Amino acid sequence: MVKKADRPIRVLVGKPGLDGHDRGAKVVAAALRDAGMEVIYTGLHQTPEMIATAAVQEDVDVVGLSILSGAHMTLFPRVRDLLSEAGRSDVLVIGGGIIPAEDIERLEGKGIAKLFGPGTASQEIVEYITSWAESRGE
Repeated sequence: MVKKADRPIRVLVGKPGLDGHDRGAKVVAAALRDAGMEVIYTGLHQTPEMIATAAVQEDVDVVGLSILSGAHMTLFPRVRDLLSEAGRSDVLVIGGGIIPAEDIERLEGKGIAKLFGPGTASQEIVEYITSWAESRGE
């Protein structure tokens, strides 16, 4: 089991914005759960404020955002900023979905740690999160 101290790594999977497609987010959430992580899925049509608030309330280690609508340049950094404002700059924020290559570097510059595109193996996401947690001694 993947653990942080005496508990599993806690991951919140969020679908910000008006995007109504969540199959990818559910597949990733299931893979993370199957790897021993505790997963909270917020459901569709969440605002950045709703996602950040849930992340703080649930004391998560990781926030995974999924988007297909093209609003990633606005919504992803907003979640990162809200977490920082709430004193949770330690939360790893990752993202996935349809994100043009030219936006990836810009998002990483705004605090999104890693972006996963279509076709990424779920195991790659599990390994990324696990490696991050291990590097922090968790």
